[in-house]
Amino acid sequence: MMQETPNSCEPGMPNEHRAEMPAQDLHHFSAAQVRQPINRSAVRSLSWRRILVLGGALVISALAINEMRAVLGIGGLTPLEYMVLILFALTFCWITVAFTGAIAGFFSVLARSNKEVQWSDEPITTRTAVLMPTYNEDPARLFAGLEAMARQVVEAGGQGHFDWCIISDTTDADMARKEEQAVMLMRENIGDKVNIYYRRRRQNIARKSGNVEDFCVRWGSLYDHLLVLDADSLMSGRVMVEMARRMQQNPDLGLLQTIPRLINGTTLVARLQQFAGRVYGPIVGSGLSWWTQKEGNFWGHNAIIRTKAFMQSAGLPKLPGKPPFGGHILSHDFVEAALLRRSGWSVEIADDLNESYEESPPSIIDLAVRDRRWCQGNLQHSRVIGGKRLHWVSRMHIMTGIMSYLSSPLWLMLIISGLLLALQYQFVRPEYFPQGYSLFPTWPLMDPERALRLFVVTMGILFGPKVLGLISFLWDKKSRSEAGGFLKVLISFIVEMIVSALIAPIMMLIHSGAVTSIVLGQDSGWNPQRRDDGRIPWIELWHRHRWHVIGGMILAISSYVISLDVLAWLSPAIIGMVLAVPLSSWTGSNKIGQVIKRWGILKIPEEAQLPPIWQEMEQALATYEQQLIQTPSLIDIASDKSWFNIHMQLMDRYESREAGDVEAIDATAAIKIADAHSIEQAVSFLNAKEQARVQNTPALMQALAGLPRVDSPRLNAPQHEQTSQEGQRLLTLLHNL
Repeated sequence: MMQETPNSCEPGMPNEHRAEMPAQDLHHFSAAQVRQPINRSAVRSLSWRRILVLGGALVISALAINEMRAVLGIGGLTPLEYMVLILFALTFCWITVAFTGAIAGFFSVLARSNKEVQWSDEPITTRTAVLMPTYNEDPARLFAGLEAMARQVVEAGGQGHFDWCIISDTTDADMARKEEQAVMLMRENIGDKVNIYYRRRRQNIARKSGNVEDFCVRWGSLYDHLLVLDADSLMSGRVMVEMARRMQQNPDLGLLQTIPRLINGTTLVARLQQFAGRVYGPIVGSGLSWWTQKEGNFWGHNAIIRTKAFMQSAGLPKLPGKPPFGGHILSHDFVEAALLRRSGWSVEIADDLNESYEESPPSIIDLAVRDRRWCQGNLQHSRVIGGKRLHWVSRMHIMTGIMSYLSSPLWLMLIISGLLLALQYQFVRPEYFPQGYSLFPTWPLMDPERALRLFVVTMGILFGPKVLGLISFLWDKKSRSEAGGFLKVLISFIVEMIVSALIAPIMMLIHSGAVTSIVLGQDSGWNPQRRDDGRIPWIELWHRHRWHVIGGMILAISSYVISLDVLAWLSPAIIGMVLAVPLSSWTGSNKIGQVIKRWGILKIPEEAQLPPIWQEMEQALATYEQQLIQTPSLIDIASDKSWFNIHMQLMDRYESREAGDVEAIDATAAIKIADAHSIEQAVSFLNAKEQARVQNTPALMQALAGLPRVDSPRLNAPQHEQTSQEGQRLLTLLHNL
């Protein structure tokens, strides 16, 4: 039975107040275009912090690279040894910055461990639009989270200063109708306290960044700030209000980013990620905040942005050429932060505001799907990093994003080069006097003692952030107790280390494959992210991981042929690759995840005592899931006047087209509607894409609603009369499009 039609018939969005958001030029930018700060100290960072973190990383890297040269350099370096040295240098420098940053974060977290967050009580005088971009996401979860956050914002003193804007790019017709019903339900529940707006675009130009830009151009100038969320975002009301207050207090602050904590992991891989994020994440995030200061970064969500700064300074250019390297910028957030900083606005990371949450992908396959899109976006940044007058720290953020994916093929090349080097040491005979009159032969030699020492140092650098994170977490008595106590936390740490070590070579191959496909010109597309269920059939897992298994077997055989010592060294990577299929299945299993949860392994403090915002979201979720079961169909909307009026009110404004400019999908939908004798028949003619387009096109919806239902007497009219009427209707409909 269909839900009772709501009485409310509010418009989908406020009246437009258009303003420009010009695309920024990456190749031309003068000092005269940089704004003058109101408070110069508010946009200045301390150089000595960069010297400590980056200078320390540089010194450690130089010493390690020199040590590696000494390991390989007995008797001179061969071309293969030069390659190993270069690959080692690239991969080692990448991990040392994370290590020295984690040290800074470790002391920062400890210094703050006994201090309360300094909440401001300054009256809010600004207006903030909370933006929820969505693309085929579960409306029940999305709107339950929004309602919970809206209620808390009202309780925290933000009533009248926050508007809630759902900006949809959903292409699924059924999902879009659920969104509309959820909007009406949210308005019914809390619409007397907050403004709730909804807009679904007809075309998904430039994906999420284009979605946000469309809002900015049409309504952004109505607001002082934009608080950007993701579909799985959840933030406490007092954090959202505090962010608006900090923006209000600092007129030079262009963007304030929180560090979201991962929660609600149900599978093993999701629980691994949320444990790692909760235990190691604080020191990594605090370290980044500590040394970057006013040149922080943007991660695309759970952040607040000054609207004026964003619209004037951060309009994204379209890169020349075709995807994957050309076209719209996918990983827009890093670039937007860099453009804001270039124009003189500060970008900061609020590492002290902890009540900011998100969810993680439930399986290795879902991680791979997400990372494939991120990988393409980050590699696109190779065409952005040289932008005119970008701050050098912004360039470092961009390079970090690039290296987060390029490091995988570099590690893979290092392993292969190491195998070849071991093969050379094992089987290649020394080449005596290759250059003519030489007193000494050229031997392929290695210093084993130095090699062992360097290996220990490398492992210390690689795992140091995890150990420091564990120490800082155990130092916090409350967090330690809520996570199960010292012993359970230690067991969880060991489990995380072992399982992550097994997954790491799989992810290395996945990322290497992603980089290769992008270099070969393959676009990632745009697929919605699964949030809760990681189950995938075994046959599909084998298809996805077959080359990883084969690669592991080749690596095992090659290592065994060289020596048992090499096989032993590479055994962790080999085991992970060979067992890729069962590992992917087990780590993506809800059942195994629940067993691990019952045992108290990989437990985080938020599981012992659910954050209030999460409790409120779950209470609202039950209501939304129940109500959205009865979502009206397209037939119901077209034939019921009340539902039809609500739908038309929520529909986005239709831009008038140029004469002769007709989209094929509009024309085919119009012809099918004109051919139909009833609403039911017209809907049966339309495919899924056409139904979604009809729902978002006023003329098509009106034409569909103008047809009778099956039991209408009009169906019994003479055939020639129907044909004449349909022809005239088609001409009128095509004209109105």
